[in-house]
Amino acid sequence: MNEAPTDRRETADRNPRDIAATWLRIIAAALIVGVIMALSGGFGVGGATIVSRLAYWLLLVAIGSTVGVLVGVYVMPRAWFARRPWLVWMAIVLVLWPPMILIVMVANTLVEHTPFSMAVALKVAPSTLATTAAMTALAFLVRRREPIETHGRANGAPPPRFIGRLPAKLAHSELWAVEAEDHYLRLHTSLGQDLILMRLGDAIAELEGIEGARTHRSWWVARAAVQRVEREDGRARLVLPDGAEAPVSRAYVKTLRATGWF
Repeated sequence: MNEAPTDRRETADRNPRDIAATWLRIIAAALIVGVIMALSGGFGVGGATIVSRLAYWLLLVAIGSTVGVLVGVYVMPRAWFARRPWLVWMAIVLVLWPPMILIVMVANTLVEHTPFSMAVALKVAPSTLATTAAMTALAFLVRRREPIETHGRANGAPPPRFIGRLPAKLAHSELWAVEAEDHYLRLHTSLGQDLILMRLGDAIAELEGIEGARTHRSWWVARAAVQRVEREDGRARLVLPDGAEAPVSRAYVKTLRATGWF
């Protein structure tokens, strides 16, 4: 059985190419918003001419987006993006807010010649918070998504916590997959199926110790349970021992293929 990873923080993928791809998606969306804000004269700042407003807003969204990506990649635990997205959103906004206030004040001083003072900081703080929150939400919508993986437990380690949640009739079964159905989870096992009341994100957190991955917003699949892969219309499905088919989201296909799932 595979050894559990030594880094338990599960930080976001630090592959430079993946980081660049994420940043390009977010910066492109942010620049579009920046153009809209400049054309509409957002918050009445940026100067009197369209050129000065474009420079003002494009610079602000570019800096904010870049810093936000770095915070999301190097500070936020990777698993939180699937399990606690609202917490991650709030954390990134709160981390970005103070430096963005400072950046806005500097920009306003250069463009509009406003004084650099605490009074100005308090004045721009609400609009900066609103803009930072909206831009961070936009980044979540366009960012590249990666499947959340779980790993085999080390020799002598206790069983995954989730195993203790299996109904009595499935207690000694092999867990193949977990499928979300409304507020319930359907358990696919070697002894049949059953439902329990739980969120998929919380279940995945307790499945650490079994090698597997989230393949879809509604599915987690144990790697050892995959019998074969079927493809149709550009979509992949993982066939389980009981014939059930777990879908693979297009956003996850590349990563799962690269890690040898199919």
